[in-house]
Amino acid sequence: MDDDVLTTLKLLIIGESGVGKSSLLLRFTDDTFDPEQSATIGVDFKVKTLAIDGNKAKLAIWDTAGQERFRTLTPSYYRGAQGVILVYDVTKRDTFTKLENWLNELETYTTRNDIVKMLVGNKIDRDDHEVDRNEGLKFARKHSMLFYWWASAKTKDGVQCAFEELVEKILQTPGLWESENQGQSVRLGAQEQGSGRACGGYCSIP
Repeated sequence: MDDDVLTTLKLLIIGESGVGKSSLLLRFTDDTFDPEQSATIGVDFKVKTLAIDGNKAKLAIWDTAGQERFRTLTPSYYRGAQGVILVYDVTKRDTFTKLENWLNELETYTTRNDIVKMLVGNKIDRDDHEVDRNEGLKFARKHSMLFYWWASAKTKDGVQCAFEELVEKILQTPGLWESENQGQSVRLGAQEQGSGRACGGYCSIP
């Protein structure tokens, strides 16, 4: 591990096929957007280093396929993850209603009880919304998740902030990562509910 990197974190992006998981990942890691993005086959994987309040974390981000026929490939990728982003399409209600299934799968295969979960509503740039913000907030509260409503891989809105807030919350939960990094110290900002960055759509759920 690099000397100036505090820890390496394993993050997952899960949700129904077509909600924009791969687009969110590409926007975050490469700052690109492909409107013709093809469906992920199996699992995609990218690495990015992120600085949070003076600490660098190396992120290993796994983008899982949403299609049923690839689901047998994914259970092993849940193991060891410290954070997960559940994505739904705000213009397609069925992708929201099926979040319960994804949570059940997460609880079945994850190896960490304190894994940090974030709910993200994608494609907020579109006008044909079928799921409003309050519904997402209610779902997130019910399942003790962070909630990021304002995200669009197409316009970049909210993407960087969503990943930053997830990583910051993981770093605020030392038991998730410090056992693998004995002797490391972490310095976080005073604000528990966000870092003060311009992240307008974020809610921290106690």
